[in-house]
Amino acid sequence: MKIWRMRRNCALSPRQLLQFYLALVCLSLTVGIGFFLVGVKMILVFTTIEITAVTLGFLIYCRHALDFEEIEINGNRLIVKKFIAYKETCFEFNTQWARVVPPLEHQKVFYIEQSEQRVELGQFLRPEPLRMLISELRPRLA
Repeated sequence: MKIWRMRRNCALSPRQLLQFYLALVCLSLTVGIGFFLVGVKMILVFTTIEITAVTLGFLIYCRHALDFEEIEINGNRLIVKKFIAYKETCFEFNTQWARVVPPLEHQKVFYIEQSEQRVELGQFLRPEPLRMLISELRPRLA
């Protein structure tokens, strides 16, 4: 059995992002409340807008932080799992009939296909690791 897992390159884990977010919110609220207590009430409105915008950005980041693609070959079974934005899809191929379609000249992804079924893979890889993965996969498929 051989497994290849391709993940998104995220600088922060979800836990680190939460800690950073909480520190940022506390700092913004401290500044906003400080100005409010001095008598500048408008700053609290802008602080609320800022925190809302940052929250939306972090939610979008978190939604895709755990994305991955996985290829598993076990005997004659080739299983492809894609986990994108908390939605998991699973495809199963026969290694005897499946084939790898390399990326075209300006494409970033490759395909694994068998008859009518086709799966796009490699969106998280740079060109060199992508070529290495394709060269490892080809001999394992008949």
